[in-house]
Amino acid sequence: MTRPVVAGLDGSKESLAAADWAAREALRRGLPLRLVHAWEGLPDDGTAADLPEIRAPQYHARRVLRGAVDVLHERYPGLYIAAEQVRRQPRPALLAEAESAELLVIGSQGTSGVGGFISGSVAMATVAHADRPVVLVRAGETATDEHLPDAFGRASTGTPHRDVAVAVDVGAPCDAVLDYAFRAAELRAAPLRAAYAWHVPLTRGVPGVEERTRIRKAAEYALAEVLEPWRAKYPGVVVQASLHEGRAAHVLVRAAGGAGLLVVGRRRRRTAVGAHTGPVAHALLHHMPQPVVLVPHD
Repeated sequence: MTRPVVAGLDGSKESLAAADWAAREALRRGLPLRLVHAWEGLPDDGTAADLPEIRAPQYHARRVLRGAVDVLHERYPGLYIAAEQVRRQPRPALLAEAESAELLVIGSQGTSGVGGFISGSVAMATVAHADRPVVLVRAGETATDEHLPDAFGRASTGTPHRDVAVAVDVGAPCDAVLDYAFRAAELRAAPLRAAYAWHVPLTRGVPGVEERTRIRKAAEYALAEVLEPWRAKYPGVVVQASLHEGRAAHVLVRAAGGAGLLVVGRRRRRTAVGAHTGPVAHALLHHMPQPVVLVPHD
């Protein structure tokens, strides 16, 4: 079964930027794009559908979807696009869409208006519980942001893609995270920046030079060992492995600076409450300007 790239829309700048990013990603992957707008205003049996409080959000949803489809068809004429209104609350609608999607793309820090789809709390709850990769895109993100500037420092889509950065945790299962990151770099013909944060355990006190060197060497070996099978699987991807001393939630924000895309893992939650993404993912989502992909793993 072909899984589409799905983008959630509410008409906000964030959601429109997310739809545009999703369209480009769908083209890269040779997949269809599905646009969805969730709202609860239409009764299942069609009764009272002519009331103003029903017609207004219905008209808003149709206008948002139709406008986005028209714009994306003009920009990406070779892309197959489907659009649908979904009669559900935003959070369960997004999670249901994610189940059958290759990836779900939503606006970061979007706002919810009449019949709105995305709000900060909805986005974070979706990220925390989705079983498929979720991409968060900020308002203003354009195709040129994925590329390096040209020789004159101007924005361009004719230059090479910026690096794909991935936050690596050698102490956790990260196959799904690395597979996504390597594939994303391959699709863009971009280098992959694999960043790993290491630190001296507090229980060791103040380590000497030899102790610090030993710990760093062990971190280098662990990172190289994790990356080795993926280098073999994706031989065309140029990999830059980098170590950064400090807590991951702090140093990885700097380590991913200037990248066009950031990939980070998120442990699957087995409970139905809460919207926790973990300290590393939380820091990256709130401080990185580029699109961030959260890949669930066990």
